[in-house]
Amino acid sequence: MKGSDERYPDYPLFKGLQRPLEFMGMQGRYIYWAAGSAGGAIAGFIVAYCLAGFVAGLAALAVILSAGISLIILKQRKGLHTKKNRKGVYVYAHSKKI
Repeated sequence: MKGSDERYPDYPLFKGLQRPLEFMGMQGRYIYWAAGSAGGAIAGFIVAYCLAGFVAGLAALAVILSAGISLIILKQRKGLHTKKNRKGVYVYAHSKKI
């Protein structure tokens, strides 16, 4: 039998695994929302440019991009895992069935 001083090898542990993904201040699912907003803005620019011209394309790009950014900012303030906040008083008549 070998001596009791035998140790298993140590491996470095990455402790950031439980944190949400973050990119340029946006966390988790809002990164995908930003990518969708940018893609939608580019598609909106192309469609508006083909139908009405360059100025209309820029206007569509600005409107879609600003709407996406403002939606992300408003949603991210509530937290990464937002829940419905229902206001009011609720009365439960029966909590258990007999």
